[in-house]
Amino acid sequence: MLITGGRLIDGTGAAARAGEAVLVREGRIAALGADALARATEADERIDATGKTVMPGLIDAHTHLTFGEPTGNDELFHHRTEAYSSMLSAYNARKVLRAGVTSVLDADCLWNIGCELRDAIEAGIVEGPRMRAGGQALMTMLGGTAGRMIRDEGSTGYATVVTGRDVMVNEIRRQIKYGVDWIKIMVTGLIPSMKGPEVKVWNLDELRIVCDTAHELNTRVVAHCRNSESTRDAARAGVDLIYHASYLDDEAIEAVIEAGSQMCPTFTLLGNLADYGEKVGSAPELLEVFRAEIEITAKQLAKAHAAGVPFLTGSETGFAVTPVGEWHARELEMFVQYMGMTPMEAIVAATRNGAFAMRMEGELGTLEVGRIADVLVVDGDPLADVRVLQRKDAFVEVIKAGKRTDLVTPIPERKQRTSDQVRFLAACPLTRSLAFTEEQLERMSHV
Repeated sequence: MLITGGRLIDGTGAAARAGEAVLVREGRIAALGADALARATEADERIDATGKTVMPGLIDAHTHLTFGEPTGNDELFHHRTEAYSSMLSAYNARKVLRAGVTSVLDADCLWNIGCELRDAIEAGIVEGPRMRAGGQALMTMLGGTAGRMIRDEGSTGYATVVTGRDVMVNEIRRQIKYGVDWIKIMVTGLIPSMKGPEVKVWNLDELRIVCDTAHELNTRVVAHCRNSESTRDAARAGVDLIYHASYLDDEAIEAVIEAGSQMCPTFTLLGNLADYGEKVGSAPELLEVFRAEIEITAKQLAKAHAAGVPFLTGSETGFAVTPVGEWHARELEMFVQYMGMTPMEAIVAATRNGAFAMRMEGELGTLEVGRIADVLVVDGDPLADVRVLQRKDAFVEVIKAGKRTDLVTPIPERKQRTSDQVRFLAACPLTRSLAFTEEQLERMSHV
């Protein structure tokens, strides 16, 4: 395949190059520029990218493709079946690829579907992005965002509660036995009896047990951290990738820098709630809370970025507020808007840096000779406005490992299976004062 005439953004952070040819052979970048033109043959498929941008495929480092876009935890934990969720995950994978995302990290999943979906994609059974997958997230009984829905032991939805060193070690070994690429820890959780944001629910020694056990078996660790102490201790324990890092302070930043951990803030879910939550029925009093979390956290993360901490982009795709195929590229916009990154820096975060999540550094994420040929041809200039990558019609070509993706054939429309959703009789108690006006109540009082 020979791609000619486009403005090349190679993903390394180097300046874009006009009219740079790209030659693809056997799924990898074989040559660039004049060398690509010289080595091309009549047998090569030709793609004219004149007036367009040629760049690496996007890498989404925080997805939940097995969740089925639930509206909340009750729906996710109690209204899903393993077989149907597997088929729905395969259906959704096609949407991800069409959104220009050629690779994803799906760090925790329902049952072990993430690993199975990854293998089905690699086997050619399912069309979708390249995947790296985790199993069920490790929690204490206090962990996660589901409060008392999490059992005191055992598994609930995407979570497994671990107690004590032996249980932790055995669960990590079990997950690695069944093929995970990453181990995920929910370091913070919402405790119903404590008002306010999530609190740290693992101690430092417990976190070290997880990291040491996983690293001994050549497996990386990613952590959900939604306060400063959790980010600090996750870094000190050896966590490789930190999600969210909400409200982190300078001490946490220093810990991250010293440990060499990488960051994936995942602003997109919060941004969707803050900007559009009113349209999907989110509690109005939470909207400004979400926005404040973004602004406070982003200001601190900008310091970390300036100090050289690598950042990856992640969308938390898979919930009702982040449906599959819709918001993968919004994180780039939010990096520019809230962290002050340049569009080029945001693109590097979404391409070259994302190779870390795929455990494929040096192979993936840039358009350099010898790298895997994940290539986008974009109708627009993301350096002028990075939001162009959110437009579905902007992707003229999505090429994964040298193979063009069918962007034309419609994906069948999904109809909601009624058993997958929570059905409410009412959103609030139907009191008499709600049912009747004051005038009606007055009249009835005389009956």
